[in-house]
Amino acid sequence: MPPKTTTKKAKAKARIKTGVDQRLVKALAHPLRVQILMILNDRMASPNELSKELEEGLSQVSYHVKVLKDYECIEMVKTEPRRGAVEHYYRATARAFLSDQDYQYLPDSMKPGATTTILRMMMDEIVSAQEAGTFTGRDDMHLSWTPNLVDEQGWGETVDLINETLDQVLEIQAKSAARLVKSGEEGFSASVVLMHYEGLQASSNAAQKAKKAKAKKKK
Repeated sequence: MPPKTTTKKAKAKARIKTGVDQRLVKALAHPLRVQILMILNDRMASPNELSKELEEGLSQVSYHVKVLKDYECIEMVKTEPRRGAVEHYYRATARAFLSDQDYQYLPDSMKPGATTTILRMMMDEIVSAQEAGTFTGRDDMHLSWTPNLVDEQGWGETVDLINETLDQVLEIQAKSAARLVKSGEEGFSASVVLMHYEGLQASSNAAQKAKKAKAKKKK
């Protein structure tokens, strides 16, 4: 039986070939589309509302909304008359993130921009929640930072654990949405941020080891 990580990579490749994740990759190629998709994952909005919130031109926002719709990442859910015109409201049909498997197929030229945009939006929301008092508003909120020292197997096991956790979070979200529809309650916003990356110290140690190995070879 192949290793678990190999199976996941195979599945990721299969998804890319179907074009489903490839559309998401293309959708996230522009930072403004990342911002729009993240907002529409949270709630329904019109291009006019998005334009005001993001402080971007309406024509530019409308263009990127159309691109997201063409990539089937969002859908129109309703229309409302506005001063002789019709305002279209959209919501997301695709997640505004890439899994670790998807990220492997993101072109290297796109990775820094997409990552920076998502990190900036995360930080903006965290700072806003802190300023509003909601970040620490609940006694059972969670905030932790856990630097680890791992080998390649430990890294892979952590990746698998995070993916499983994310799957469970999305399942909880779906069940909550169903209960809210049934009860008629509005619910409240809750954010979960998962990050797993190679730390600076680890990179520094690796560089030092490489230098030492190179020096030994010269001797």
